[in-house]
Amino acid sequence: MENLKFAVVDLETTGHSPEKGDRIIQIAIMFIEDGILTNEYVRFVNPGQKIPVFIQELTDITNAEVKDAPLFEEIAQEVRDLLEGWVFSAHNTNFDLTFLQKEFLRCGIPRWQGKQIDTVEFSKIMFPSAVSYRLKELTEELGIELSAAHRADDDARATAHLLLKCIEKVKLLPEQTITRLHKRSFSLKTDLSVIFYLALVEARQKTLYPHLSHFRGIPFRQTKLIQNLKPREITYPISQDEKDQLLIQAYPSYESRSAQLQFMDAAWKSLRSGTEIMVEVPTGIGKTVSYLLPAAIRAVETKQAVIVSTYTNHLADKIMEEEIDVVSRALSVPVQATVLKGRSNYISLAKFAELLLSGESSYDNIFTEMQLLVWLTETTTGDVNELNLSGGGMLYIDRIRKRSSVLAEDEVGVDYHQIALENCRHADIVITNHALLLSDGASKEQIVKESCGLVVDEAHQFIHAAYKTNEIIFSYTNWKYVLGQIGSEADDQISRRIEGILIRKRLHRSRERSNLLTAFEKFSSAFDAAIHELIGSESVQRGHVKGSRLHVALEDITADRIVFETVFQSMNSFIEQASTYVKRLDREVESLSDKEQAILTEWHYWIDELRVKIGEWVELFLDKESDGTVWMEQDQRSIPGSLTVIKSPIDSAPVIRNSLNSFFTEEKGVIWTSGTLSVKSDERFVARQLGVAQEVPVLKLLAPEHFYTGAQIFLIDDMPNIQQVAQQEYVEEVAEAIVQTVMVTEGRLFVLFTSQDMLNQTHELISDSGLLEDYALIAQGISSGSRYRLLKSFRQYEKAVLFGTNSFWEGVDVPGNSLSAIIIVRLPFSSPSEPVFKAKTALLNQMGKNAFTAYALPEAILRLRQGFGRLIRSSTDTGFFIILDRRIETKSYGKKFLEALPDVPVKKVSLARMVDELNNCYNK
Repeated sequence: MENLKFAVVDLETTGHSPEKGDRIIQIAIMFIEDGILTNEYVRFVNPGQKIPVFIQELTDITNAEVKDAPLFEEIAQEVRDLLEGWVFSAHNTNFDLTFLQKEFLRCGIPRWQGKQIDTVEFSKIMFPSAVSYRLKELTEELGIELSAAHRADDDARATAHLLLKCIEKVKLLPEQTITRLHKRSFSLKTDLSVIFYLALVEARQKTLYPHLSHFRGIPFRQTKLIQNLKPREITYPISQDEKDQLLIQAYPSYESRSAQLQFMDAAWKSLRSGTEIMVEVPTGIGKTVSYLLPAAIRAVETKQAVIVSTYTNHLADKIMEEEIDVVSRALSVPVQATVLKGRSNYISLAKFAELLLSGESSYDNIFTEMQLLVWLTETTTGDVNELNLSGGGMLYIDRIRKRSSVLAEDEVGVDYHQIALENCRHADIVITNHALLLSDGASKEQIVKESCGLVVDEAHQFIHAAYKTNEIIFSYTNWKYVLGQIGSEADDQISRRIEGILIRKRLHRSRERSNLLTAFEKFSSAFDAAIHELIGSESVQRGHVKGSRLHVALEDITADRIVFETVFQSMNSFIEQASTYVKRLDREVESLSDKEQAILTEWHYWIDELRVKIGEWVELFLDKESDGTVWMEQDQRSIPGSLTVIKSPIDSAPVIRNSLNSFFTEEKGVIWTSGTLSVKSDERFVARQLGVAQEVPVLKLLAPEHFYTGAQIFLIDDMPNIQQVAQQEYVEEVAEAIVQTVMVTEGRLFVLFTSQDMLNQTHELISDSGLLEDYALIAQGISSGSRYRLLKSFRQYEKAVLFGTNSFWEGVDVPGNSLSAIIIVRLPFSSPSEPVFKAKTALLNQMGKNAFTAYALPEAILRLRQGFGRLIRSSTDTGFFIILDRRIETKSYGKKFLEALPDVPVKKVSLARMVDELNNCYNK
């Protein structure tokens, strides 16, 4: 790389559009030669106009600082000359280089010519598991100093070090990986091919990489198998003193808590006797370690694993990474644990190898292949959830997920999912998720058969998982994507590539090709007609609209059902023609090259995808004996692209009991635990939905004394009544409350909504106002990334506000001062139009029960308790729980919400009064 010279540029500007008069206010160029930052050029620039206030706040550059600086016209030639002969680099060259070129043009100076490197594009390839690719978060994750983000000199310097980090990582890759990266790099947006070429020249002179294995020429880091341990001697501690001593070994600062020891005993008794229990465990008693200790002891005793099921893969990973070591220290013996997720969470190396051969051509696909090639040299799990990919990348990932238990001959011993299953045989604790336990499949059957008990953490979420796991979903976008893969006549698409093989092998038959195209045309036309019937039905226009989203029960749609039958028939006909079309290739597969075999396998993959979709189509549109509820959703702003049809069970209990039947029939211990398993008005509300028998009691443990002394609840009494004003008016008041609270607390705030639409409106209003420009506004459904990634970003920022909907009401752990307050925008009742909720309440009403008191109210109370649980995670935490919805005070049921919360001070105050009190707390 010695002969490459990089000029790393960052601009600060008055705005994004030079055509509309925006100008540069600061420019910084960092020069890198021979891998060393050798020189820098930093200048303030007078924009010839006032700097907008929000830009001053963002960059900390004032009008006074640029007042005596040169205009860009005065230094434009100097800047142009400095860049001559250097590789232009920036963190988003599309902005910095484009802006600079337009300014050169305005100043009458020739455009800069040369190679360019975008460190956003580069870092996405080299760090495919990074939480974020924004410069601040990425440099923080990589340990690169960035003292003042949004100052050109600091940003350019950090970008220069990021570029060097990327180059250094390229040099560490094996030759085979770099070769594939180089081959694909010519399709990238910037000139990374130069870097990959030079790295390849260096790599050819290096030795082999002993820590990596190879699969069909692809280097990858193979997962290690868990080894059998020598017999271990551990017994369950009987006395309180013995339990305390055990926990002291894990936590030197441990304080004895009776509730924690009670839970340990209850868990041990359940696992030892093979009985079922429910335990409500408040925050602060060390719930996870409390069940892991007896589980590990029982597993060692029986030489069979205890399964621990969580709602999210994130929590499963956290137990593995943090809690298992604690348990090993406590027991003074190694405890072996492994994480097992559903098969589709893992990459299929064979499928990836086939796609590499088949010759992907789109930018998204090629870019994702490059990310995967780097990731495979690092991952020890093969879990695709580790990756941070764009939407196009996720479509590619869906094609290489592990779907079949059948292994190719060369996959034996290297398949990630197979290794994860094998590790389960030797583990004491198998950590999995609710979805896998609720699914049907060999993976679940194996771990259940080889286990001696089950702990279901976040047990109330098992209900939600039962619905989600058993949903059948039709997505118009997904169907069109599949149809596009097999029906496109573009030269680089699978249909044309199959035709090319047939022609080369002299197996092509014009009639068969014609029959295939005719069958596809009939299928595609029938599909479009069915969609037209769905979205054009008069009943759709009368469906419930929430925000921009429309919901309507399928039974209410007055569509001609014959069109659905026509789709089924024409789809079957096309699949038959598609199979016939490649029959001769199937018979001569041995004579095909590796690439041709990969293309043929890809054709069969897409036809198999259609076979799966036939089953979904029948279940949703043709099954007259449906035992669930079916509804249609669409965004009014995107029709038919947003169209989805969903079928879900109405009752979770039979689904759950059927899925876990072998635990009960074989009398293995089952422990249901959560912070919220009951409400005062109906202690068996959750138990009924889990299908837990009446005779199984709900053991409710108490939080440690004084645990909640740092919490306060504020009821804001001058908010408008949410049921008496338009949503826009309420949103404006919510935005004002958020802004004022954030100003006092300096961020570290959750705002919890029950509606994505209201969240979007509130976030947009605050963002447009510029009042919180200094804060990171992280919003679910708006900011990119999973819930875990959004939460990680929230923790990384010192001044952050997180806007969340349903999934942020629980299962989110932000201990200490990272979270100072939670704002509840409205009481968390489910929408009456939400299809499953609507079906359940209708069923309750038919049974003569009051659906509001029997279901809607206790569900909302549980959700509010879960929201409060995000605030106080230890006895030293302090925080404010702010409820904006006046119904908690004006409605008769409001007191039931307050009764369900811990006994902490409740203050009914105006917004201004609350701000004063918070101000006093933060400025003592």
